[in-house]
Amino acid sequence: MSLNEVKENTDAVITGIEGDARFISRITSIGLTPGCRISIIKNDKSRPVLLYSRDTMIAVNRKECKGIQVTEVRA
Repeated sequence: MSLNEVKENTDAVITGIEGDARFISRITSIGLTPGCRISIIKNDKSRPVLLYSRDTMIAVNRKECKGIQVTEVRA
C-alpha cells in the first residue's frame, strides 16, 4: 500500500520508493529509506501526511506519498 493509505496512529515499514531520481534522492536524504520504520501521526485527506521517523517529525505531501510503498506493522 502507499503511504497516504495508512491510518493515523499506525506504525509501518517502508518497503519501496518509486519515482524519478530527483524524488528518490530527496526522500532518502530526509531519512525515508526502505526498511525504515515510521509512525503515522496525522493523515487528514486534505493535508500532508505527518509522520515520525528516526527521532524526526516529517511532513510529506500527498502526491509524494503515492510513491512511497509501506507495510503496516502489527503490534
